[in-house]
Amino acid sequence: MNAFLTYVFLGISLSAPIGPVNAAQLERGAKYGFLHAWLVGLGAMVADLIFMLLIYFGVAHFLTTPFMQTFLWAFGFFVLMYTGIETLMNVKQQQHALQYRSAEPASKSFLSGFLMAISSPLSILFWLGIYGAVLAKTVESQGVGHILFYSAGIFVGILLWDFIMAGFASTLYRYGNSLVLQMISLLSGLSLIGFGIYFGVEAIMSLFG
Repeated sequence: MNAFLTYVFLGISLSAPIGPVNAAQLERGAKYGFLHAWLVGLGAMVADLIFMLLIYFGVAHFLTTPFMQTFLWAFGFFVLMYTGIETLMNVKQQQHALQYRSAEPASKSFLSGFLMAISSPLSILFWLGIYGAVLAKTVESQGVGHILFYSAGIFVGILLWDFIMAGFASTLYRYGNSLVLQMISLLSGLSLIGFGIYFGVEAIMSLFG
């Protein structure tokens, strides 16, 4: 049980660092409530599951080829810049957001989280390093049979963090006013654009470096 809790904590640690998904969760949750924030995280978690399966079956290394890295940096740039600009364009509308919070389709929140995570080479390299090491250590010390058990622990941790972020965002949803929503949207949009610029620079360096 102690080992399982260690991997649960690892899952939380993997999800906690501030990044595009957490920024999007705060922005969506403050505007539309718990469900939308949770769905952003759930979309990202599905992407994480895909990465874990690719690593488990030994087919993830093609994602680290120069062509795929350039493609993913460029695709990530497009996704983050589009989402960030769209967020900034809607900042002024937050003064009316309290009246129209149900207008956003829930599926859009899920898709947003999924695209952010699946298009991030940082996520791919991160999972290759962390989960690859977990697989190697588990197989070496305890055999293949424990892999599923410990992988489940990681996902429980990711899911717990998803609920924590969604709960925090829904608190802003309940008690935030239009100025709070505007500030969250502004900071979220700038954060996403900042990550997008970083991805764009990496795409250019990968293409011409």
